[in-house]
Amino acid sequence: MDPNTLKESFISIYNDKIHRPGSDKLLEYLMSNKCDFFTAPASTRYHGSYEGGLCEHSMNVYHCLCSYLQREKVKNEFGLEYSDETVAIVALLHDLCKTNTYKTSKRNKKDENGKWIEVPFYEFNDTLPYGHGEKSVYIISGFMRLSRDEAMAIRWHMGFSGEENTNTIGKALEMYPLALATHIADMEATFLIEGKP
Repeated sequence: MDPNTLKESFISIYNDKIHRPGSDKLLEYLMSNKCDFFTAPASTRYHGSYEGGLCEHSMNVYHCLCSYLQREKVKNEFGLEYSDETVAIVALLHDLCKTNTYKTSKRNKKDENGKWIEVPFYEFNDTLPYGHGEKSVYIISGFMRLSRDEAMAIRWHMGFSGEENTNTIGKALEMYPLALATHIADMEATFLIEGKP
């Protein structure tokens, strides 16, 4: 999808669903020249490794999380119901930790004819090494309050892909079902919708 269309869609959902005090200031920050949220990639080489990939990934996670939470078993048997605002906050903002961390650089690569050419690539340059999910919680909390469920879902959205103790991850996913749902939505978006370029 076109980066401008993605940005418009993101802002539309954000403004429609998120009304918490401070949310307007967070959106202003995301749209400012101090933040590259709408132009940043989602990764250096894998899913969304192109301009606008982070916004696209966030939108994909939002749609996957909405879909997951609408499943009959999830709603009725497990009783998982969250406000539209909570779902939007968790999904759209779970990867704010990736803002301002990818820099464009150049490297040499052989083309299909074996000739060396200069190509652009993203390199990881984290100037705020605060972790992954916890860094997103930290950034969001500078603008608005999160509920415990929201903070835990964002903090643990990487699930067992993270570097933490597996017992801690398992306990968090067990105690906070929204964290498990967000992890599932993140994996679905990353591997099934986006995949490698």
